[in-house]
Amino acid sequence: MTAKYRQPGYQDNDRRDDRDRPQRSGQQQPPPKARDLTYGPRPLQMAGSKTVARCAMCGTILQMLNEPLGKCAKCGAELHSCRQCNNFDPGARFECAQPIPANIPDKTDKNDCTFFALRMKLEKETTLRGATTGPVNDARAAFDRLFKK
Repeated sequence: MTAKYRQPGYQDNDRRDDRDRPQRSGQQQPPPKARDLTYGPRPLQMAGSKTVARCAMCGTILQMLNEPLGKCAKCGAELHSCRQCNNFDPGARFECAQPIPANIPDKTDKNDCTFFALRMKLEKETTLRGATTGPVNDARAAFDRLFKK
């Protein structure tokens, strides 16, 4: 029985591919083609991440993590307080995820809680390589830098 449309299929063994032929010693293989990223899965190009601690009041990145916690260098807020703690939860009892025996009335003052753990966050690195990292003094200059004339 013959097929209605005679197209080569997986059962046709009478034809040999170029890959099956032995290479001649003087003949070199052509260089591999550049991978076309139009179809199929694309390589991941995700931004890097870093773990940082920020002040709960002003958002400044805290540099001194090994020293005993004191005050924020920018705003002067206490760093060993409920607002800086990883267990701080405004929806929980006494606004703490841990079973503390008594309420701490001011969440921004320094305390001696035994459950204190400094809140660390995983943030993406958003700085571009080769970009100027200095502060932008003028919004117009930043716009012109973005769309170089």
